[in-house]
Amino acid sequence: MSKFKYAVLAAAAALVLAGCGGSAEAGSGQKLALDAPLPTSVPDGAKIVVGDPATQVAFKLSGQLDAVEKYVKFANLSGGPQTTEAFRAKALDLGSVAEIPAIHATWTGLHVKIVASKFRQDAINHPIYELGIAPGVNVKTLADLRGKSIAFSPGQAQGALILKVLKKAGLTKEDVKLIELPSTGDVYVNALAGKQVDVAPIGGVQIKRYQTKYGKDGATTLQHGIRDDAGHLYGPTESLEDPAKAAAIRAYVAAWGVAQDWIDKHPKEWIAGYYVKDQGLTEADGQWLVDNAGHPDITADWSDAITRNQETIELLAAETKNPVIQAKDLYDLRFEAVAADAIKAGAAK
Repeated sequence: MSKFKYAVLAAAAALVLAGCGGSAEAGSGQKLALDAPLPTSVPDGAKIVVGDPATQVAFKLSGQLDAVEKYVKFANLSGGPQTTEAFRAKALDLGSVAEIPAIHATWTGLHVKIVASKFRQDAINHPIYELGIAPGVNVKTLADLRGKSIAFSPGQAQGALILKVLKKAGLTKEDVKLIELPSTGDVYVNALAGKQVDVAPIGGVQIKRYQTKYGKDGATTLQHGIRDDAGHLYGPTESLEDPAKAAAIRAYVAAWGVAQDWIDKHPKEWIAGYYVKDQGLTEADGQWLVDNAGHPDITADWSDAITRNQETIELLAAETKNPVIQAKDLYDLRFEAVAADAIKAGAAK
């Protein structure tokens, strides 16, 4: 049996031995209070629908997909808009997103909770996004953004990042021209290349490709020096109030944590199996993404993350005229140590 299999078994054992509650009964109809101890074993017949495609591939590559699929049905979707709509349609129990979706879902009256969080070690030097600068546009520092046209996607991580960048630069929205564009696919890169905007936040392999393809024309990128590394699993409180689903979600969070650790410790397998085979990227692109991401930080203490999230909420609330909500209310602290403890249990094997 592989070390990873031992880790997942240890994580499952930890759920049973934690002593934080009883076994949930599938279809019992009982409601679990949001401050009640989590059930510690997944009952027969329990099933949750999860939108987390990358982790699904990690389970497959590590040989754990069959075990996880006993209580999980995977949906091929991710990102805030898709997951929020799926929650509303009662078609999804858990989704993988960045920092903003839980905030906006709450503002629109959808009750959600964050149950897992992943960050990047040395996050400032390993950002998810950089500011793409259009060919011929002179932006060397954040202060140079004054007067520039900037791609902006309200309600998404890229949009929040732009607001944070402006604040850091001592600028307001009135000092620049925000151009609302969807941040999907190559929209931002094409807008930069076509000089529809002067600046746009671009992420992932688009950074490398933009520099390679348009650098000869004078295109550049600029690091913003702001933490943008938050990644979460979140779901509707309705799912967490179902004892059977709550148990399955807890088990998934434990397995998810071990999977993130597996990805970090098996970069060659991850590049070949995910970036090349699943995403259709080149091996060189995959290696660049692994190097750019650095190592994951999955902590058992969310206090710093909650503080940063509160700052984001207050910034967005001021800009969007939404009420200030409390970041701590977005997190289900019953899950705070679940992923980290599962990783620790696996490392001890």
